[in-house]
Amino acid sequence: MKSGKVENYISDKIEKEGALLLSLLDPAKRAIEQPGKIARAAEEAGADIILVGGSIGAQGQSLDELVKALKENSSLPVVLFPGNIFTYSKYADAVYFMTLINARDVYWNSTVQIMGAGEAKKAGLESIPTGYVILEPGMTVGWISNANLVPRSRPDLAAATALAGEYMGARLIITDSGSGAPEPAPLELIAAVKSVLTVPYFYAGGVKTPEQAYSTIKAGADGIHVGTAIETGNSENKLKALAQAVKKAGKEKI
Repeated sequence: MKSGKVENYISDKIEKEGALLLSLLDPAKRAIEQPGKIARAAEEAGADIILVGGSIGAQGQSLDELVKALKENSSLPVVLFPGNIFTYSKYADAVYFMTLINARDVYWNSTVQIMGAGEAKKAGLESIPTGYVILEPGMTVGWISNANLVPRSRPDLAAATALAGEYMGARLIITDSGSGAPEPAPLELIAAVKSVLTVPYFYAGGVKTPEQAYSTIKAGADGIHVGTAIETGNSENKLKALAQAVKKAGKEKI
């Protein structure tokens, strides 16, 4: 399978700017009543991609309407971050087609992919083969998936798990401490993961401040998911500050 438009966009951004900021909208966590405003604000703040998804949340018509509103009000790619097989929309640009590498249950590393592949194809989505690794503390996604959480104190295990994902065919690796994690993963862990990979590497979970965003990128991540950090008041200014930190660190890495 050849890389598509969004995957090429990610690679180009990393090459030219060093890193990306991905703004995550989780319909289960906030009432998204003004998606157009949110999309415009994300683009103006400096985000590179709008992610839609979560462990539970919108699907069907409500998801379609949300994605359409985002697309109509922003030129940013809209990528689905699916929590299950029902969270696909033909109006999105792409989907993380994920395998949970450290799953305990076969459902998350093969069954859900078999059930979802036809839906992704039917929707005409660009599917990005993605290796997904859940770290401690895991939060909701760790509980829902019953993942064998990678300990924060074991960078070697995180690196080995991520590398296994690349060797099994993933063209993007995501490590996730879980939405709402108290803090990001240790920088040593992020650096260890990046050191073994040749594919883009995104980090998610616990990044709430510009300083954390800067350090995470400098440690090796090629992009950061932010969601919980911008769900409270003054979110536009928070997102702008995070984007500036990501871009500063990215330029220093090039």
